[in-house]
Amino acid sequence: MARINSNISSVIAQSNLGRSQAELQLRLERLSTGLRINRGKDDPAGLIISERLRSNIDGVEAGVKNSQRAGSMISTTEAALAEISDLLNSVRSLIVESANTGASSEAERQANQLQIDSAIESITRISNTASFGSLKLLNGSLDYTLSSVSAGAIRTAKVNNASLINQANLQVNVAVVASAQVGALYYNGGTTTPPGVLASAMTLEVAGRSGVQTVALASGISLSQVVTAVNTIKNFTGVEAVLINNNANSGIVFRSTDYGSNSFVSVSRLNKPQNTAEDTWRTYKLADSSPQFSNTPFGWSTLISAGTLFTADRDTGRDVQALINGNLAAGRGLDVILNTPSLGVELTLDAAFATDPTSTATSFYITGGGALFQIGPEVSALQQTNIGIGSVAASKLGGSLVGGKLQYLSALKDGQGLSIRDALANGGDFSGAQAVLGKAIDDITVLRGRLGAFERNVLEPNLRSLQSQFENLTASESAIRDADFAFETSKLTRAQILSSAGTSVLSLANQQSQQVLQLLG
Repeated sequence: MARINSNISSVIAQSNLGRSQAELQLRLERLSTGLRINRGKDDPAGLIISERLRSNIDGVEAGVKNSQRAGSMISTTEAALAEISDLLNSVRSLIVESANTGASSEAERQANQLQIDSAIESITRISNTASFGSLKLLNGSLDYTLSSVSAGAIRTAKVNNASLINQANLQVNVAVVASAQVGALYYNGGTTTPPGVLASAMTLEVAGRSGVQTVALASGISLSQVVTAVNTIKNFTGVEAVLINNNANSGIVFRSTDYGSNSFVSVSRLNKPQNTAEDTWRTYKLADSSPQFSNTPFGWSTLISAGTLFTADRDTGRDVQALINGNLAAGRGLDVILNTPSLGVELTLDAAFATDPTSTATSFYITGGGALFQIGPEVSALQQTNIGIGSVAASKLGGSLVGGKLQYLSALKDGQGLSIRDALANGGDFSGAQAVLGKAIDDITVLRGRLGAFERNVLEPNLRSLQSQFENLTASESAIRDADFAFETSKLTRAQILSSAGTSVLSLANQQSQQVLQLLG
């Protein structure tokens, strides 16, 4: 070739040298950043999926932190509740010790009362001061707020969890579908003349949930006196008696003092006569499908012939059954419990409402509150959970009916109605204080168990799942976006060799045009 205006060899060498240097720069960039994809042109599809994976990884990482923080908050709450539980147990031992009036002095009982008062005050103080950062844990600020709760239908209402996403309030409808019942046995007075009296002397064995006692009854006493004798020992048996229609001639109903399948009544005659004709004692129970009656007059022969009543000396109560927002709630006596992802409630129904399936359904509203935990990588109802933590102040714990009045733990303080002094003034009856204290202990232990179950069965599995997702997503993102150093260094070596060779070749190509000078001699 003898042309000098166009050095094609040089152009070719320059082009190849440019490619080699671009390749060299690419490998150096990947090795210096550790990434295979540094800009969209490196791998457009890979960039899209890796960016999505990065977003997922950041969300999962935030979920892990949220779950860990929620677990720390629950653990702090549980530690405070453990202290309250210890205080309640100490109050219980002091109550039991003070009931031993035959071996304790007035000064000792006064000292015990002082300890009880200070323990109750400490419980309220823990309720007001337990906190996690600036978040109060046990003063009721994490409880749900309710409105329009009918006192005539619902005695107490506790919301454990409720989803209020996209709604200002949540309506809760409660309808009784099967009545709560006490165990009940009926006695029609036999065939005595005159009616309303016992025809012969007998000893009755009366048994209930609380225990067993015997009652010796004389011949000829009125059924009113039988009722009085049975009611005298009802604290020992858990069985009470009332006259049907408030008339001794109508008979007696023996019934358990509590509702539900855990309550029962048993009334049987001991040492029955050999001749059954002389045994005028007959008690009856209702068929399971029959509604209970107590003070309403009825025809014995009609009910017996219809199969509504039949002979029995034992009967068991029945738990209430109710629909809550269309879901069948679990019943326990007068209590109903519903536990679903969107709503978890514990209700104690009023006896009049719970025993009447024909009564109109009642409703109330959850208007806010609760503790909401975002435990997933995306903000949605499926990746959130909530729980309500009510106040554990003494004025909120242990709500129990004592003498027809709802009493709380604060009533055990001196002068508040259930103190040691009040019990002694009532003939040494500590049953009210014992009932309230037992309910308060149950309230705390159930709350601790609920928080423990939430931590163990919700937070910890969620944390392990998120950590596993984090590992797998990170590995997937790394496989797509990170540079393979073994591969890149081999490509770097090739690019370096080609760049050096290209430079040498370009130098030779440029020198090749000078050979035409030899033609000029």
